[in-house]
Amino acid sequence: MLQRTCLIVFVVLGTLCGLGGTPLCSGEPSAASVAKKSKPLRLILIAPVIHEEFFLPVKKGMRDAAALMGVEAIFTGTEGVDTKAQAAMVTRAVKDGYDGIAVDIIHATDFDKAVKDAIAAGVPVVAFNTDDVTPNARLSTVSQNLYEAGRTVASRSLAAIPDGGEVLITMHDAGISALEERRRGIESVLKDKGIKKTVVVTTPHPEKARDIIIKALKANPKIKTVLCTGQADTEGAGLAIQKGFSGKGYHAAGFDLSPNILRLVDAGVIDFTIDQQPYIQGFYPVVQLTLLLRYGIRPSDIDAGASVITRKEAAGVMKLKEKNYR
Repeated sequence: MLQRTCLIVFVVLGTLCGLGGTPLCSGEPSAASVAKKSKPLRLILIAPVIHEEFFLPVKKGMRDAAALMGVEAIFTGTEGVDTKAQAAMVTRAVKDGYDGIAVDIIHATDFDKAVKDAIAAGVPVVAFNTDDVTPNARLSTVSQNLYEAGRTVASRSLAAIPDGGEVLITMHDAGISALEERRRGIESVLKDKGIKKTVVVTTPHPEKARDIIIKALKANPKIKTVLCTGQADTEGAGLAIQKGFSGKGYHAAGFDLSPNILRLVDAGVIDFTIDQQPYIQGFYPVVQLTLLLRYGIRPSDIDAGASVITRKEAAGVMKLKEKNYR
């Protein structure tokens, strides 16, 4: 009987307090809260290079979470790498009345003011995909431990690097903190082993990256291993080995799960790639912002992981990639 009474009280209180949209029951609702409750929360995710293959699972995760939580969410950003323009979009989102913002923080300081101002204006901001290790007012991040992921790539590749060998490290863009952190992790392992390295910037276009990597490998025949920091250069490294160095003892490893990267891993051209689970990078920011705005549940950091995908796993991952879960 006591359990039934408690259940009835809970249901009644839930109805009176509006469990679906407000965190607390505090008497008569204001006109503003009634108006806000009559429409769904509006969230926005802001990233660079928004048409890159990598972001397809991020967008899928965002849409799935928005449907689950009953909110509106859009994905936008810059065509290329333009931190000033991307930060300005954060400021614009506040003026446009978005209730919450998730931003891909790709620079150590360029987003500091925009994020701080947004939070001061009452609009919560979380980070996704990339979150620089420097202080920032953002409330949480859903991203990979980039430095450790870089160490993973280098450590698993040591067996392929002969004594006295050299390594080519690639970055598809300069000045992106995520790539710099991965490179730093890679270099820390190579330094411990006394391995020399050459660093090249390849552009975010896989075919152009291929040509730049081929040129670098031809320029230094001692280099037999390419360690990559991002999606475009990982794909480019695989294409370079496939085109000009197949069957000659060359190795490549890197990041992300584009169809071409998975095909090259499955073919044994790329030794392995690191998955940072982009689906959850779109999913959890929407969930966290919604829980905060509705119930005052504060966001917390989530490590997106650094799963190693080898030839053994590639075919299975490809099937999930087709549905944009990977």
